[in-house]
Amino acid sequence: MNLHEFQGKALLQQYGVTVQRGIVATTVEEAVAAFEKIQSEMGSDIAVVKAQIHAGGRGKGGGVKLAKNLDELKEHAGNILGMMLKTPQTPGGLNGPGKLVRKVLIAEDSYAPDFNACKEYYVSILMDRERKQNVIIYSTQGGMDIEKVAEETPELVHKEYIDPTLGLQGFQARKVAFNLGLSGAAFKAMAKFTSQLYRAFVSSDASLFEINPCLHTADDRIVAVDCKVSLDDNALFRHKDLAEQRDTDEEDPTEVEAKNYGLNYVKLDGNVGCMVNGAGLAMATMDIIKLSGGDPANFLDVGGTADAERVEKAFRIILRDPNVKAILINIFGGIVRCDRVAQGVVDAYKNMGNIQVPIIVRLQGTNADIAKQIIDESGLEVRSAILLQEAADLVEQVLA
Repeated sequence: MNLHEFQGKALLQQYGVTVQRGIVATTVEEAVAAFEKIQSEMGSDIAVVKAQIHAGGRGKGGGVKLAKNLDELKEHAGNILGMMLKTPQTPGGLNGPGKLVRKVLIAEDSYAPDFNACKEYYVSILMDRERKQNVIIYSTQGGMDIEKVAEETPELVHKEYIDPTLGLQGFQARKVAFNLGLSGAAFKAMAKFTSQLYRAFVSSDASLFEINPCLHTADDRIVAVDCKVSLDDNALFRHKDLAEQRDTDEEDPTEVEAKNYGLNYVKLDGNVGCMVNGAGLAMATMDIIKLSGGDPANFLDVGGTADAERVEKAFRIILRDPNVKAILINIFGGIVRCDRVAQGVVDAYKNMGNIQVPIIVRLQGTNADIAKQIIDESGLEVRSAILLQEAADLVEQVLA
């Protein structure tokens, strides 16, 4: 689950991390009130208007503007609110439809009073699954695309691996500050910033923290000017306050609908819809589709209760994608009996009426032979298979 910038900063503040302060607004009137409050309470005569969407590169798309007075504030807030903001990270990239901006963050000017005396860094924390460790990735080249920095000047990207059983050690936090070339008060501030950031990362069960830019100010403070936070969905039951901050307007509507049905669905760019029970089997199914000359159009795990109602909902979600040219249903009957799944497929097919794409059903496990008989005798345009290779061959045939 992703958080908006203003939500991520509020989370970081709970752990003592210094952030660029601001007030979220949904209308121009609220933006004006926020600007006046920033001027009176935060002592900042200049404000930054920042679009709040779940995508990076907002500045390049015109979603971040500096307002030096009230008139500029009104102009920028009015232009950004309601715009379809396109960035390299919005759906379809710069050539896609973009994302609708419903909120803006009116933030203080963290670079005052001396912009030229400030220095931008990049700091992120994420999991390295191969090493089974957390890693802090940081660079002196903040405010830029870290991928580009890593490609062109890899020596400027540093990594600090952290054993999760030991946690971040003091010498590691100091090493981060040292490699960024800091000294004196700024060195101490960065070491403290890194420790607090890591504590927030672990305590919130996050999968990613990205601070870009992480600012070294003229008075030697370290400030999170921007903030990207991704939380582990599997741990949200421990963080009900964070789960309540989910913004479904920022998520794919089909994935939101599937989640409401209890289905695990992720849309992909291929042409073969997948309906599977179990994440491991889903990955294997996607592999066999690729080997058969197709491309998976989705990841969809119906779980252990693949009854007629659940199968029908899954069908409807898959068929909403116009790119789907075939559907492969691959069910292992361990918890659920294959014959019940087969009957669910038949019932769902009849309820939905005329389905235009070919359907291949592969059922293996308890009562698989009965399930194949149900499919074969249904009189419907559904092809059955027992072995995975059989199903793969049928996928290849219908796509030919």
